[in-house]
Amino acid sequence: MPNPSRPRAAALTTSAVLMAALLAGCGGSGHGDLTKQKLQWKDCPAPSAPEGGGPAPSPLPGGAKWQCSTMLAPLDWAKPKGDTIGIALIRAKADGPAKDRIGSLVFNFGGPGGSGVTTLPAFAEDYAALRTRYDLVSFDPRGVGRSAPVLCESDSQLDTFFQQDATPENTAEQKQLIARTEKFNNACEQRSPKILPHVRTTDAARDMDLMRQVLGDSKLHYFGISYGTELGGVYAHLFPKHVGRAVFDAVVDPTQTPEEGALSQARGFQLALDNFAEDCTSKVEDCPVGDTPDDVKNRIAKLLKDLEKKPIPGIYPRQLTQTAATNGIAQSLYSKDFWEYLTEGLEQAYDGDGRVLMLLSDSMNGRSENGDYSNITPANLAINCSDEKPRYSAAYIQSKLPDFRGASPVFGDYLAWGMAGCTDWAVPGAADHPDVHAPGAAPILVVGNTGDPATPYEGARAMVDALGKGVAVELTYKGQGHGAYDSKNKCVQKAVNDYLLTGKTPEPNTVCG
Repeated sequence: MPNPSRPRAAALTTSAVLMAALLAGCGGSGHGDLTKQKLQWKDCPAPSAPEGGGPAPSPLPGGAKWQCSTMLAPLDWAKPKGDTIGIALIRAKADGPAKDRIGSLVFNFGGPGGSGVTTLPAFAEDYAALRTRYDLVSFDPRGVGRSAPVLCESDSQLDTFFQQDATPENTAEQKQLIARTEKFNNACEQRSPKILPHVRTTDAARDMDLMRQVLGDSKLHYFGISYGTELGGVYAHLFPKHVGRAVFDAVVDPTQTPEEGALSQARGFQLALDNFAEDCTSKVEDCPVGDTPDDVKNRIAKLLKDLEKKPIPGIYPRQLTQTAATNGIAQSLYSKDFWEYLTEGLEQAYDGDGRVLMLLSDSMNGRSENGDYSNITPANLAINCSDEKPRYSAAYIQSKLPDFRGASPVFGDYLAWGMAGCTDWAVPGAADHPDVHAPGAAPILVVGNTGDPATPYEGARAMVDALGKGVAVELTYKGQGHGAYDSKNKCVQKAVNDYLLTGKTPEPNTVCG
């Protein structure tokens, strides 16, 4: 289950659009020393289709406009003077006194596959305090959005792809799932042959170090969320001496294999569902989707079982299938703010109306209301399959179902069969798990959330240990949802802001409630 990208709201300038279009085919010629390139910053137009579409970003409070540019990077970092691609960038310049400016603060919001160019403007208000001393900068990583996007199937084909039965119950259904996966993956190879071998996290980390230099910073100041913590860890491993002030929030466990990560997510989403059920039934008013926590979960399980046999109307002409409903429920667990939509969606689904759960599922999959898809799913798959060495057969997954069902009766099968996603992928995976060991790096603030469904809390401690002795400082948030800073918890935000703005880390093992 890929981490969903945040809402989309921005893109590149007209001139950068033309450049990105030329470079998307990865045919640009070498440009010598790319560290000496000068970025041309201009107003941002509307997002491209792979970025998710929508309007251009609104001006910042006070009237300042977002600025966008394109940075040239090597297509193949093993051939740094060879062909280039364009990496799309966006920034909001610091609004404090020039003498207080620290540099650029680079954001990656996760996925992998999420567009930073569209996400940063959507959440800029949350980071306003940081803009007093930093230019806020984000980017579309290679393979994502405007940065030589990985493209696979058409929008109509994606509608069919996301309606398929993702939890096969017999050999025939397993063969259908594997065949459909291979068809999708072959489409990626056919439409994106040049970029596909060059979207590993190590490639994106090298892009970030080039970005640091082109932005004029001696150190990379960084805010990574979800997969962005893995990218940040890989950067710290490759360039420990270039790490500035860095925050990792919603932390990926860098020590896990894909199987271990999927099993951990099954436990995490089940915990979040348990917490939702407990919250709903503990309120003064009646919980409309169950009388007790177990009743809530039993009714959800029955709904999913019924949908497997008979889907209900969703968003015309599509129907809400078991797969789409599971996806929608998972999406709603990424934030406690979404729990009310889960309650509404379940209420409607029990009455035969699947529209709300389908809207949630569409959000997870990067589908807009007009039926256009961003490229988050192709990019997510391409990056993960390039990074992850293991390939899991249907027989192996079948043998592991008891473990996954034990971890989550609701999400276990879904996440187990998700491990088949790299079947017949054109590019071999790099490793069992990323290397983030970074001795000598500056202090990195690692923030874990005890109720995080997608990157369970244990991952924060694993990241601290993997970075190496004396590198990381751990902060715990006892809360719900994916991530801690954007929960708006004042304790978390003060600790993070103080570190990024003054360099002072919180006391080790600080806990925010």
